[in-house]
Amino acid sequence: MKSLCILVLVTTCGVIGLTGCVATTTPRTDAQLGEALSLIKAQQVLDPMASRNTAPVSGMDGKSAKGAMERYHESFTKPSGEPSTPSFMIGVGTGTSAK
Repeated sequence: MKSLCILVLVTTCGVIGLTGCVATTTPRTDAQLGEALSLIKAQQVLDPMASRNTAPVSGMDGKSAKGAMERYHESFTKPSGEPSTPSFMIGVGTGTSAK
């Protein structure tokens, strides 16, 4: 009987202790959750109505754009001709030694 009383007491205290983890203590912050992300996304859009613009895009003609894209893609497959040496080295070949 005594062990049952202790078990009920421990369980009750545990349940009461865990209810504190469930309670929301920041209702103002919870109400504004996600507003900052929505604002940042909206600020990064230059023209929200751009999808409704049906005017042709001005810029390069097709032949020039195709050539530029081909050169761009080839730049990743062919080596640039420069030797692949590190451009930033610390303490290599300085000629100094501690005595």
